[in-house]
Amino acid sequence: MTAEEATSRPDVSVVVPVYNTLRYLRQCLDSLLRQTIGPDRMEVVAVDDGSTDGSGRLLDRYAARYPGTVRVAHQPNSGGPAAPCNRGLDLATGRYVFFLGSDDRLGPEALERLVAAADRYGSDVVLGRVVGVNGRHVFSDVFADGNAVDVSLFDSALPWSLANTKLFRRELVDRLGLRFPEDMPVLSDQPFTLAACYHARRISVLGDYDYYHAVRRLDARNITYHSRVEQRLVSVERLFAFVAGLIPAGARRDAVLCRHVGLELANLVGDDFRHLDRATQELVHAGVARLVRQHVTDGLRDRLGIEARLRLGAVTAGGVDELLAVIEQDTGRGVPATVFAGDRWHAGYPGAPADWTDVTDVRADWLARLDTVDVSWTDGHTLTVTARSPYPRFAAEAGPVRLLAGPVVGATRVDAGDPTGRTVRTEFPLDRLLAASCAGGRRHPVRAEVDGGHGRGGAAVRAPRLATGRPRLLRHGARLYAVAATVDGRNGQLVLSVVPVTVGQLVGRLRRRGRRGPAAAQTSGHGPAQTSGRGAEGRLGRHGHLEVRGAAQVQPGPLRRADQAHHHPGAGGTAPDQARGVRVDV
Repeated sequence: MTAEEATSRPDVSVVVPVYNTLRYLRQCLDSLLRQTIGPDRMEVVAVDDGSTDGSGRLLDRYAARYPGTVRVAHQPNSGGPAAPCNRGLDLATGRYVFFLGSDDRLGPEALERLVAAADRYGSDVVLGRVVGVNGRHVFSDVFADGNAVDVSLFDSALPWSLANTKLFRRELVDRLGLRFPEDMPVLSDQPFTLAACYHARRISVLGDYDYYHAVRRLDARNITYHSRVEQRLVSVERLFAFVAGLIPAGARRDAVLCRHVGLELANLVGDDFRHLDRATQELVHAGVARLVRQHVTDGLRDRLGIEARLRLGAVTAGGVDELLAVIEQDTGRGVPATVFAGDRWHAGYPGAPADWTDVTDVRADWLARLDTVDVSWTDGHTLTVTARSPYPRFAAEAGPVRLLAGPVVGATRVDAGDPTGRTVRTEFPLDRLLAASCAGGRRHPVRAEVDGGHGRGGAAVRAPRLATGRPRLLRHGARLYAVAATVDGRNGQLVLSVVPVTVGQLVGRLRRRGRRGPAAAQTSGHGPAQTSGRGAEGRLGRHGHLEVRGAAQVQPGPLRRADQAHHHPGAGGTAPDQARGVRVDV
């Protein structure tokens, strides 16, 4: 490289793989063009992977408007993000390379701060704090201690943050010949990031700024979320083989595989496993069992969280039917009883082997496993979640209990109506849920935490048998939101969702319901919904609630079953204590 080429070389190339993200693409590109590092020190390499929604045309307009800064390549659709990322790498010329999802965006100072840190510390990989938008879940433990100049892959939370949304030194990428495996339909960024981190001279973490805003697409079509289960299984198998080839067997490999076993592998046998056809169930079960036998040591098994350990234990216990029995327990009946064997505690799942069901060393986490039995509105200002433990000595041994919906801590108290002390009621003020949603998180998974004689523990609050209803529309500031309790179809966790609603969406839905007329009214179990044959009108009344005229009115009624999943990239019988709530039919 000549001296002239070196001085004209940008500090950082941002590779943006693009496929049908027109709704989000403009914000993504604008966040890059507003970077304080300046256009002379950066380049944007966008690769259109056969988009059909106009994303490619928008990219061309940006390239024409910002020549020398935005470069665009077009190619036929490849079926995944690996090929466009590789094409972008081939075209990139910067000293560093950064990968940005085309539905995500960066904080204005992100690139300037990342490059400065890499130059200052001599880091080969720099990870800036990632925050979720629209309820997108991100693993944030690696940022808990703020800035860290030198982070190990093996004794930190870094294995839980292996997306390629990092700054990579180009010299490292070229020296190792790093590319994304194009035979992995999903998870293709994991081998790239793992190899870079494994060979890096230094990995730095910056937790002092919101660098990367990871957006959960409201159309929920991110490829990672909705890839076919067979493709996910193949990708997980190839990922495990890559890790085994990269890291020698032992504690360091287990430290990395703990994430892949506890997340990618366990997700293959999540709640939605029961919706697969029998042939696919057999295929997935066999693949997961094979990977457990090959890669999960006793030490690794003991490091897994309760949910992953119990599901994978069910896989090792027998065939598909044994696994389905465990899933049915979780989705249809709730947390099982605790089985005592001497001084050891076991989760009372049918047929699961004792070494996998032993929860003695994580008793606090086990006590934190609660089942939702009711979700209701209180005076229109509060969403109340009632949850119950099956453990008979819960009140005495769990200690103080609190429920959290995402970042919002509810007010929890023991339900006076339950003399056993096993039921708690938690009130979540709607204004706090709405305020947290305006800050970026619009999907709030509910979690329980305990702090008693067995220590501190936490677990997702599941919602077996809970039927969820239509959302309630509320106003916060100038925005309108639909608030509802839903159930995550992957893991059965209760989720309080706060989704923005535009006036156009609301008017369109009201008009459609008005055209359908009273014949389309749904019964609530207590008689027909109150409707009129006229077109519907809506206005915001007191407390910001939506008042609807000429359409179904707000009314009490049984909440209905929800079989909807929230994803990145259940069914059950009706129970006597089925949750009830308030619905607004719009």
